[in-house]
Amino acid sequence: MSEIEKTTEGTKPKDKSDGFDKKFILIILFTIAGFAAAIAANLMIPQVSENVKIEIYQVGPIYATMNNAYTWVLLALIALYLGIGIFSAFKKERRKKYRFRAPFRFAAGIALALWDLLGTKLQALPQPFFPGPAGIIEAFLIEGDYILQNTLYSLRLFSVGFLLGVIVGVGTGILIGWFPKVYYWVSPVLNITGVIPAVAWMPFALTLFPTPFSAAAFLIVICTWFPVASLTASGIKSTPKAKFEAARTLGGKTPYLVFHVAIPHAMPQIFTGIETANAFSFTTLVMAEMMGQPGGLGYYINASKVWSAYYKVFAAIVVMAILFSLITWVVGLIKSRILRWQRGLLK
Repeated sequence: MSEIEKTTEGTKPKDKSDGFDKKFILIILFTIAGFAAAIAANLMIPQVSENVKIEIYQVGPIYATMNNAYTWVLLALIALYLGIGIFSAFKKERRKKYRFRAPFRFAAGIALALWDLLGTKLQALPQPFFPGPAGIIEAFLIEGDYILQNTLYSLRLFSVGFLLGVIVGVGTGILIGWFPKVYYWVSPVLNITGVIPAVAWMPFALTLFPTPFSAAAFLIVICTWFPVASLTASGIKSTPKAKFEAARTLGGKTPYLVFHVAIPHAMPQIFTGIETANAFSFTTLVMAEMMGQPGGLGYYINASKVWSAYYKVFAAIVVMAILFSLITWVVGLIKSRILRWQRGLLK
């Protein structure tokens, strides 16, 4: 390195975007203010409606009411977003993301406060169809172990069906996209079965498969297979010929062209298919559990609905929302890892 380059490098201004930002504290306080308002509303506003019975439940060594548990959940959210805020305060990119989400989190806290007021304190919403957040948390106090058991059943069923569907879908897509003869025979079958809702196959699945679990897994495989196979084939077929010609010039044979040229080029579309199939599969999972499974969140919803225990129905919906968000997050992590070369190329 020349003396001029050293001198120029030494006089470059330091990037002041990183480091602790004191003004960011206001954003953190704004984020948690909504949840703090929800706690204040729950503690300070008296129970007006007399139709709510406050029971005391034992959770391990701790005794709690539904209002106590609701307050603990809000405190946990405050601690979570406070910790994320402190962690984000030292990096510009993290601050930007946290600041962008702050208004929504504040609004979520205010919405919880209003929901608690209308659903629990006043019971102004139609009951028992729209319980308050404290009432929903009461379901976990009553039968948290049973909800966990059904959640694990749903997760096991989803994992088996979704992973098999992705494997079969990617394999089918590669064959369709690469071999014209396979495309000729398989593509019509794919197009016909793709437009049929997976749940429509339930009577046949229950007849063909030995257990309800395997029948439901088959339905998830079917609804995962179609979008993954279609988009994988599209990605394979759209690979530029120039890439194949360059690989052949360097001595690449057919396996190399498929696994080192076509599939890497198709990866963005493969993950688009996987993300699309994720939503379809989760919907099929719940519907399949409502139609003959011995467990799962869909089964739990059906059983609770029979007894008009709608606060338990909402509890299952909350678990499903969290579970789906976690699955989507895991898929996103895998996608960002495999497609890390796209960073900076896309908006």
